[in-house]
Amino acid sequence: QVQLVESGGGLVQAGGSLRLSCADSGRTFSSNTLGWFRQAPGKEREFVAASAWGGGSTRYADSLQGRFTISRDNAQSTVYLQMNSLKVEDTAVYYCAAGVPWKYSDDPSKYTYWGQGTQVTVSP
Repeated sequence: QVQLVESGGGLVQAGGSLRLSCADSGRTFSSNTLGWFRQAPGKEREFVAASAWGGGSTRYADSLQGRFTISRDNAQSTVYLQMNSLKVEDTAVYYCAAGVPWKYSDDPSKYTYWGQGTQVTVSP
């Protein structure tokens, strides 16, 4: 069973950085594609980044590449999202997710497991 818990959200000024963490208390972390998604008020959940099970492949939303970096530590069963040069429009609840073949890694409807989310608020 995969159980995901996000942390690291908070309030930051525009231009600042945050690092989100997602820990998996289950036993299948290293064999899962892991994704980060976000959802702003009144908007649909959108893809942010994904990491393949071996960690060798990553994928990013086109609009975020260059500012956000996904990484994972299989030994610690944790995936990270480093967010730099944050903008007000990055404000959202950020979720990590697992349990999808790599080819569906940017599709939230395909994921089986979700964390509870962590709020990121970027002030002007």
